[in-house]
Amino acid sequence: MIDIEATVSWSRQAHETFTDQRYSRAHTWHFDGGADVAASSSPHIVPLPYSVAAHVDPEEAYVASLSSCHMLVFLFIAAKRGYAVDSYRDRAQGLMEKNQQGQLYISRVTLHPRVAYRDTAPDAATEQALHHEAHAQCFIANSVRTVIDTVIEP
Repeated sequence: MIDIEATVSWSRQAHETFTDQRYSRAHTWHFDGGADVAASSSPHIVPLPYSVAAHVDPEEAYVASLSSCHMLVFLFIAAKRGYAVDSYRDRAQGLMEKNQQGQLYISRVTLHPRVAYRDTAPDAATEQALHHEAHAQCFIANSVRTVIDTVIEP
């Protein structure tokens, strides 16, 4: 078993009443390796100035973590199969909509990986199979109910 931990910190500013709901949603994610990430609610959910558009919001982080996990597993599988990857770029997109109870949720994440290979690239069917296997082995993908699609970018 692996224990995963992150610390999330937020403090009310002295000038904020809080109960009027006019308080900053800016906060910090602290990770065990020492990284601190400036975070906030999404300006799509909580309007400015109470959100910070330049900070990472949980929905973006969710989409990014799915993409990152998929990429890391893909790179592992590609290396194991003898494909030398020079670069990998994914423009991951999340779709947020309301469920049957009227609650917002991320219903779909579409990955758009673009992979450049050093020497011989796999054919399209083999590359699709590599991505399918990466999806099947991704810890994060195996932890969620969101539909995750992969559309390989040329």
